[in-house]
Amino acid sequence: MTIRIVIAEDQALLLGALAALLKLEGDIDVVGQARNGEDALALCRALQPHIVLTDIEMPRMTGLELAAALRDTWPAVRVAIVTTFARAGYLRRAMAAGVRGYLLKDAPAETLAQAIRTVHAGGLAIAPELALESWGGAQDPLSERERQVLRLAGEGRSGADIARLLSLSEGTVRNYLSEAISKCGAANRVEAYRMARDAGWL
Repeated sequence: MTIRIVIAEDQALLLGALAALLKLEGDIDVVGQARNGEDALALCRALQPHIVLTDIEMPRMTGLELAAALRDTWPAVRVAIVTTFARAGYLRRAMAAGVRGYLLKDAPAETLAQAIRTVHAGGLAIAPELALESWGGAQDPLSERERQVLRLAGEGRSGADIARLLSLSEGTVRNYLSEAISKCGAANRVEAYRMARDAGWL
């Protein structure tokens, strides 16, 4: 049986390289390519692939948001992530979003192809070094609201902007930011954002 896949990757060179490599596999058919998560979701609607191979960081919709959307709307479409983020926090969030494969971009081509076959067969394909790290890494201490507020703060938005975007009072935003800064052990919101991002909590 031919495995139909859609690839989502915002870097054109890497998108083309992944597609070219996988097209060499006799049992894998690259039926669609997208440069962002929204376009990948639209392709899934139109093409009904077996697997979506996606990066995490993409414009308009991240790979994790794409995975969660597919889990909620087309659970038969399985998701595998190929990323540079070798962090347990990202892996845990990916698994929570229903991702079945999590591989690093420096993995050999044959490892990627075999991972796609494993995910298609209903198994899990996780980079070995991450599978071990995920059990020993620090757990994400942030609540979903703290994560939202901290992410917006990291984009340079003011407390008033964040309050307006999330329909909160400025005092409540300050409280969420204070909690997030404290939980990260940071000195300020910028440092907290960077620490949480690097830990894979955002």
